[in-house]
Amino acid sequence: MGFVIRLSYNVWSYEDKNSLEDSMSQELKVIMAQLNFLVGDIDGNTQIVIESAQKAIDQYSADVIVFPELALTGYPLEDLLLRPSLQIRINKAIARIQEEKLGITIVVGFPKVRESQLYNALGIIENGVLRGFYFKQCLPNYQVFDERRYFKQGSNACIVEIKNTRCAFTICEDMWESGPMQQAKAKGAQLLININASPFHIKKLEARKKLLNKRSQEGGIPIIYVNLVGGQDELVFDGGSMAVSTKGECCYLAPNYVQGLYPVSVSLNRKGVCEILKQEIAQNLSVEEDVYRALVLGVRDYVTKNNFKGVILGLSGGIDSALTLAIATDALGSERVQAVMMPFEYTSQLSLNAAEKQATNLGVTYKVIPINDIYSAFMSALRAEFADSEPDVSEQNIQARARGVLLMGISNKKGLLVLTTGNKSEIAVGYSTLYGDMAGGFNVLKDVSKTLVYRLAYHRNHNSSSEDIEIIPQEVIDRAPSAELLPGQIDQDSLPDYQQLDAILEYYVEKDFSAQAIIEQGFDEDIVRRVLRLVDLNEYKRRQSPVGVRLTERGFGRDRRYPITNAWPIGE
Repeated sequence: MGFVIRLSYNVWSYEDKNSLEDSMSQELKVIMAQLNFLVGDIDGNTQIVIESAQKAIDQYSADVIVFPELALTGYPLEDLLLRPSLQIRINKAIARIQEEKLGITIVVGFPKVRESQLYNALGIIENGVLRGFYFKQCLPNYQVFDERRYFKQGSNACIVEIKNTRCAFTICEDMWESGPMQQAKAKGAQLLININASPFHIKKLEARKKLLNKRSQEGGIPIIYVNLVGGQDELVFDGGSMAVSTKGECCYLAPNYVQGLYPVSVSLNRKGVCEILKQEIAQNLSVEEDVYRALVLGVRDYVTKNNFKGVILGLSGGIDSALTLAIATDALGSERVQAVMMPFEYTSQLSLNAAEKQATNLGVTYKVIPINDIYSAFMSALRAEFADSEPDVSEQNIQARARGVLLMGISNKKGLLVLTTGNKSEIAVGYSTLYGDMAGGFNVLKDVSKTLVYRLAYHRNHNSSSEDIEIIPQEVIDRAPSAELLPGQIDQDSLPDYQQLDAILEYYVEKDFSAQAIIEQGFDEDIVRRVLRLVDLNEYKRRQSPVGVRLTERGFGRDRRYPITNAWPIGE
């Protein structure tokens, strides 16, 4: 056994050499750049990369800064990836970063053409030199992903030594399969860096933690996982960048939905073992808080990135529009939000009072525009067409469409985006009016079930900064939900109880259960078949509905693609 001699408190002592060497380690400071990039803005995104790298040097004396997947272009770029000028613009961006010759290793994602094939790539740039590339090997082609439409699969590991540490690199989906980690391990990697554009869905963070726990233990090396943050159309990227130890323990967790540069200290001891000690762990969020923040970020980025001055919505005195107004105000500030109450003869005094109360409490611009005269004008024009028919849903829909026309008119005049207020339960069964309450540019609650609407309303009220102000009036939460298109009308005149409806919809829409399989869960057969029939019949409406924030693994939109014209029977 070897020994060394050291001076400690002016007394000579002997110590085991291996123990001392274990204690002597070299630190690698890695910055997780959890940032918000704009799709298509290659120049702007490149500037963010350069400025962030300089900040990482100035504020943290960092060795490495890691950016998310396809940071230079934003994600997902969709068919912009097919534009002929894409690689020209990317090459200019890479050259611009190299020209800065920054004294830090930059790991950044971008699309790259090699031998006429397009790859989802990352590059490692150090002092103006491109030290290596990695091409994504596992291309997701499910749910909202269709990367095989654009990219060719990579096949090789990429190992780059940074400050005596052999670092391997992978991209997003590579972490969900074991091959890339085993490949990196076989090549002698001591640390794995994984860049991501991983979108949010409920309980996604827990799934990522479990995955990284498994992979780090399989490879016997720590992992730094860097994720995108921000809203892009219906997708929200929630961040949650993290670092895990060789034992799979989460040692650093950046806060969800918050942009920032998050420093992780990685140590390499004399035995070549790379380790991450516990540093910063962001607070866990409840499901309600997680969803609420996703909705706020989705609204803010959609409105801001598309250069709208603000938003406008119809405030009916019901819970859906009340929750939508609260989210919009939290996202944009009261000065960028306008609410319009459009009463008809069936509108209750409760609705009028509640709408005014909420608008006043939130400080948004509020107008009341009755639709009685507009409705009468429509009915006068349609008198001959309706002459031989009894009143039915047609007259009810004209009320909704009159409101849609008003909102769109104000939208055009003021440059405000119309927010629709329908929830997932209503959209699923077609309990909405095409060109009426579905008329607008963004549906905040598109993937929020009615039962979750109530949970979010309760959560928002109990997390207000002021206990004296009701964000969503309690009378709105307590009342029976109603479209108020007929006297005394309530939703349950046409639909099952929402608890039952949402449970059936979850099985059918999100889990793809058949009618028979749902019935076997204990639901009434007639109700199940009626609900499923409504879902199938209303695909044509959903195709014409605005985009909205995706919260589940089967939202209406990119996730769920069913033909409008089909003869598939409901059954097994």
